[in-house]
Amino acid sequence: MSTCRERVLLTLDHQLPDRTPHDLGGMRSTSISAFAYPKLVQALGLPPRLPKIEDTGQMLALPDRDVLDALGCDVVTILDGVTNAFDQPELWQAYDFNERLPALVRWPENFHTLEDGAILQSERSRMVPDSYVFDEEHAGQPLDLSADLPKMDLEAFRYIMEASVIRDEQVVATRDLCQRVRASTNRAVFFNDGMLQTMMGIGSFSGVAVFPMLCLTEPDYVTELHEIITERCLRNIRLLLPEIKNYIDILMLAADDWGTQNNLIASPKIFRKLFLPYYRRLTDECHRIAPEVKVFLHCCGAIYELIDLIIEAGFDVLNPVQWSAGGHPPGEWKEKARGRIALWGGGVNAQATLPFGSVEDIRREAREAVRVLGEGGGYVFCNIHNILAEIAPEKVIALYQAI
Repeated sequence: MSTCRERVLLTLDHQLPDRTPHDLGGMRSTSISAFAYPKLVQALGLPPRLPKIEDTGQMLALPDRDVLDALGCDVVTILDGVTNAFDQPELWQAYDFNERLPALVRWPENFHTLEDGAILQSERSRMVPDSYVFDEEHAGQPLDLSADLPKMDLEAFRYIMEASVIRDEQVVATRDLCQRVRASTNRAVFFNDGMLQTMMGIGSFSGVAVFPMLCLTEPDYVTELHEIITERCLRNIRLLLPEIKNYIDILMLAADDWGTQNNLIASPKIFRKLFLPYYRRLTDECHRIAPEVKVFLHCCGAIYELIDLIIEAGFDVLNPVQWSAGGHPPGEWKEKARGRIALWGGGVNAQATLPFGSVEDIRREAREAVRVLGEGGGYVFCNIHNILAEIAPEKVIALYQAI
């Protein structure tokens, strides 16, 4: 029988493992709502505990090891200094979100409750009393078509990027954490840290409505922006990756949502001209320094038509495999990806079957997804995206036990 790590590495090398690997919480789009998590813990018959909320925007729980054991999950995470491979009680403090959710967070001083019961986080985003996540007006990305498209001062941005180059003490601390994680678990180690992540997302600057228009109207501006970002990321990769490469298995390099429910946000031509060359420089450097580490891209939506270009950009793993968007079923995704890029996700239709289907519907769809996507290896199983607050625990258990 393979260890969890061996199982994951076999499938990411497009070989057939002893069973399909599972993930819950390996990165910030494969996790579970902190509101749903205590119910899952109870349904699994495990001791009660306060959920640890590492991502307080999406309000995601950091899955505990006994939960990973119960669901047969093969991955642990490192998220900006936090891990679930071992306990870190010194990092967590109690906070109850206006008595809605007793939990543990890193910095409770970032929150305060308003008169209407909403909670304000870091003076920017808020969670109203009936919501399960924090949000900003217009998602923080207002669009005014009567004004000029907003652009950043690139010289000021260059200075910000220079200031964010990793320091020696950060390298040492991160290396020591990764080394301790590797020594403490036989699960695959998924490294998620902003120091090694590019920010070239189609919606990262000016907003998902504005930035695609800038790609069309101001390509020179986008080119310069991406040069600045790439140079900063390359410097950090060269400083940190040699020190941690022996302790991690998957590297989260980019989260760049290119798809809507039905189509691409921007054209393949834009991706090839303004994104692919910069991604390729980064993936090439990662593969040069750490050829055994798999480079991961998160890209939501109807992106089937981009898969060939994502492969050309040098990524090893593609998530979340949102086959429910765009009219291409799992079999078409598998044929496009087979032997060229591993798929991570796609386990069930997160917008229809998981919230509205029966437990048996979930079992049936999960089994079929694994049968198709897992054929010959190259597949890690989880939900298409995070398991939301409204999802009943018996559905989560059925999802993972189905396969």
